[in-house]
Amino acid sequence: MIRPLSVVCASVLASPLLLAGAAAHAASAAPAAPSSPADGVPVVEAEDRTPTVYDDEEGGEADADDPAVWVHPDDGDDGLVIGTLKNAGLDVYDLDGDLVQHIGAPAAEGDRPAGRFNNVDIVRGFTVGGRTTDLAVVSDRGQDRMLLFAIDADAAADGRPPLREVTDPGVPTVFSADDAGAADERTAYGLTAFTDGGASYAVVSRADETTLALLRLTASGGGVGYEHVDTVDLPSSFALSDGTEWAPCTDPDERPHVEGMVVDVSAGALYAGQEAVGLWRIGLTGSGFGETEQVDRVRSYGVPWTYDADLDEECVLDWNADPGEGGDVLTADVEGVTLQREDGRRGGDEEGHVIASSQGSDTFALYDREDGAYAGSFSVEGVEHTDGLDVVSRPVGDDYDEGILVVQDGEAEPAPGRGDATGFAYVEWEDVAEDVLDD
Repeated sequence: MIRPLSVVCASVLASPLLLAGAAAHAASAAPAAPSSPADGVPVVEAEDRTPTVYDDEEGGEADADDPAVWVHPDDGDDGLVIGTLKNAGLDVYDLDGDLVQHIGAPAAEGDRPAGRFNNVDIVRGFTVGGRTTDLAVVSDRGQDRMLLFAIDADAAADGRPPLREVTDPGVPTVFSADDAGAADERTAYGLTAFTDGGASYAVVSRADETTLALLRLTASGGGVGYEHVDTVDLPSSFALSDGTEWAPCTDPDERPHVEGMVVDVSAGALYAGQEAVGLWRIGLTGSGFGETEQVDRVRSYGVPWTYDADLDEECVLDWNADPGEGGDVLTADVEGVTLQREDGRRGGDEEGHVIASSQGSDTFALYDREDGAYAGSFSVEGVEHTDGLDVVSRPVGDDYDEGILVVQDGEAEPAPGRGDATGFAYVEWEDVAEDVLDD
């Protein structure tokens, strides 16, 4: 079923924070963007980093994008971080940041384009071929599919390659009519996974569209497939308070898509980052999507723009005409979104925070899990332009007594003669809790 969402404005939009931000924007006469919210936010250090990957021929066109933290069921020291590398597939790292396994993206075959791994998440306790295992669930943007990998806990403990693909070879495309249709790249993009009522699901967003699809994971012999449950479209344009209509700047014939997402199962909610718009809270159960409200807007919300394909930054914003309807916290793009639970477990209590990557300001914003109130921002030293992130707020390994936050670094240490450098950085959650939340 495909349907548009009815949009309900959250009370947070009338908070003193956003009202103050609107007044500041309206009073500004500078043509440039307002000062970055990165100014003055706490800075935490990275405990470890993964090896830098390079977007060049030698590096397999690797571009680190999204991490997922897997917690070993018996020994926290044997946990893993699984990170997507787009055209280069994915890497698996231990908790010291060392490479454990590399899996390449599928090659092109017939009408089916080459694979491109975009996002990854974890499903725990799924039965495959009569055995219960955890799964790494990956969105393949190139082939418009979702791929499934079983995680071998014994192999992880022994230092052997722990991931094994278990995708049913007959799985359908997520959005395209067929393999040839995937070539237009309006395909599976962002992804988050969850388990509700004994069944496991994934929500997948569509590149360059506002569509989200809810998929149910299915066991198929010794493999894992999926079936469509529900599909919904977020808005692509918005009514401003003066009665005019505004849409964020995109390339021609594209719509403002979603990438970062996370599900709060106990609250029946999906948090989704519509990159050029803001952060949404969408009702969600295993049967489908519900009502939607905005948690926060990007600072450029409502700002007029012009598009010039000849410029490095094609979208030119006219801050002199800012209507003052954006937020104070998020600077487009809104990228990775994750959920920090106070008890550290996926089905945990109501306390905790939603964390969103404010890519345009190199910061991370925290929102209270119960009421959506803004709780603070921070940055990670030496980390810029973050895409994906993941957090576990319970003991994981020797160095992470209170949990671990893993963030993508879009500006990793460069090397002479190499392509763009990216990677992942590990942060002690305790540092964030102390410096930002005063816990």
